[in-house]
Amino acid sequence: MRRDNFGLVRKRTIIFLLSSLGFLSFARAQSVARQWNEEALAAIRIDFPAPTIHSRNLFHLSVAMWDAWAAYDDKAIGYLHNDRAIIPDGYTVEMARHEAISYAAYRVLKYRYTFSTNSSITLAALDLRLSNLGYDKAETSTTGTSPSAIGNKIAAAIISHGKEDGANESTLAGYRDDTNYIPVNSPLILETNDTASFFPNGWSDLNRWQPLAFSVAFTQNGQIASKIQRFVSPHWGSVKAFGLFSSDRNSDGLYFDPGAPPKLGGSGDLDYKNNAVEVLEYSALLDPSNSATINLSPSARGNNPLGTNDGTGHPVNPETGLPYPSNEVLHADFGRCAAEFWADGPESETPPGHWNVLANEVTDMIIANPSLDLKIARKGPVLETLEWELKLYFALNSALHNTAVAIWGVKEHYDYVRPISAIRYLARIGKLPLIPGLIEKITSSTAQTYHSHLSFYIGSIAVNCWPGEPDDPETEAGGREWILGQDWLPYQREFFVTPAFAGYVSGHSGFSRAAAEVMTLFTGSSFFPGGLFSHTIPAGYLKFEAGPTEDVTLQWATYYDAADEAGESRIYGGIHVSPDDGPGRVMGQKIGQAAYKHAKKYWNGDILNQPLIVLNNDGIFWFQTVPGYQYKVESGTDLLSFPTTAADSILATGHEASVTLPLSEPNRFFRLKITPP
Repeated sequence: MRRDNFGLVRKRTIIFLLSSLGFLSFARAQSVARQWNEEALAAIRIDFPAPTIHSRNLFHLSVAMWDAWAAYDDKAIGYLHNDRAIIPDGYTVEMARHEAISYAAYRVLKYRYTFSTNSSITLAALDLRLSNLGYDKAETSTTGTSPSAIGNKIAAAIISHGKEDGANESTLAGYRDDTNYIPVNSPLILETNDTASFFPNGWSDLNRWQPLAFSVAFTQNGQIASKIQRFVSPHWGSVKAFGLFSSDRNSDGLYFDPGAPPKLGGSGDLDYKNNAVEVLEYSALLDPSNSATINLSPSARGNNPLGTNDGTGHPVNPETGLPYPSNEVLHADFGRCAAEFWADGPESETPPGHWNVLANEVTDMIIANPSLDLKIARKGPVLETLEWELKLYFALNSALHNTAVAIWGVKEHYDYVRPISAIRYLARIGKLPLIPGLIEKITSSTAQTYHSHLSFYIGSIAVNCWPGEPDDPETEAGGREWILGQDWLPYQREFFVTPAFAGYVSGHSGFSRAAAEVMTLFTGSSFFPGGLFSHTIPAGYLKFEAGPTEDVTLQWATYYDAADEAGESRIYGGIHVSPDDGPGRVMGQKIGQAAYKHAKKYWNGDILNQPLIVLNNDGIFWFQTVPGYQYKVESGTDLLSFPTTAADSILATGHEASVTLPLSEPNRFFRLKITPP
């Protein structure tokens, strides 16, 4: 079906019409989209855990599957591919979609994971999945109208797009950094607590990120890592985002810039020091011999104002009308469980993958709940599972991809220090604020009592907190003890310690809040189905050390509560300070809402209807485009006829374009004519 869409422009304004779309519902027992999403998650779990790369892969997989579905719909618009497909003889639309989706997903994942860690395992799993679905991997043609050809063509378009989207994807060089990023601080050698050039040389600016140097280094999912950290994806802020355009960046090239973090010796000096103290306070809570408890019930936790942990919970479960039962556990068990559960997801899917896991579980919960239906925003028709999941993946993973782009731009720009460097440095120079029982200066008197094991360090600062990974993590817990502040370690494995990129802002906080926004808007409620989501961590399950001492059930009433806990977990884990967390949540809110709003336009074709746009003073008209569509600006002196072509016609190959329009004629109107492929 061919459609022409028109927007009207008068001087500085475009007038537009909205279209709407109704969806048919078909009952399905299983979603082919879910199967390919699970394959992507399985591949992530055994690959190098780079959240930037994995969020992009999940997004492009979602685009592949969405574009394949949209090819067989009269109103939906594909993101990169927009040829309308013909249903071959002997096929139903469902059969055609399954085949096209499978080939598109298979080809994209196969290409992306060919040179990944453990690629042989992943590629064999992808081959097996395609075969089990009844398709032949030898079908590689991109010509003709068969569903396999449509899927292969869509995959080819995505692979081509990926070579030009700024990620610098290469089969030989990985994802090449073209920013020439070099850390200003020399690596912190963990074994000696110094740099190769000794203290203070090499500690140039402790407002900036410092790489770590290990004798042996692994990622959190057990992959061999570089012994000297290299900033992961410093160029990612330049990768093309979804629905964010050149005009959305500020003068520093950042999306949603949160402003500068606190600086040691500058603006926010006291905050910088107090933030280090707060991390130590969290670290001190991780001793399971301490009987202090915390109530994890949604009646006591959550419902936070944005960017804070100041909430007091929810009075009742809105789905049942009943109060949430109490859920008291050891605070040390909770802190350790939260740090490990949210670190990279329960199976090391990285934060973007973790929120895909949660989204899948939410879909399962809705299907299993007889009082709920698969209705977007709880409105409109009931969708079949395939359509529901494709739209959910498209919106969710576009938001997660945008989060990686926006937050990594901020990380590279502000290049902010991690707690391990800040705390060790402050302790070493004697600037860590003293708090009795937590942070103290070793004296001749204390060296004869509770600091006796530190008696050679009189005058140095000691901290009373988690002392590091125990000798036998399977049977022992680190607890809490006095150690030199300059030797402090976060609650992490000794071969990992801290991620290999700057701290500000927190990726976990941004990813999680962006996902929570999408889940809230998509499901029509901020509350999980049934008003509660629980995840039980069995006694003895922890990997960093022995624990928890008994089963711990994490509980969240809303997606926001879960997202906030993900952000706070990084403070328990010693990975971030509060100024990394709060602004990350704020960025995530903006990113998630914007991505969802933009994704909806592809579901019903509204992407072809231009919003009201004000021209710049120089007459430049920026507008969103859909690849494959023709855009032409026509002009006239009234709203009835547009006889003049005001600018050269544009065949869109990307998602934004601009033309310069004359501003000298005050009564001239402009119309944007859009013609499909």
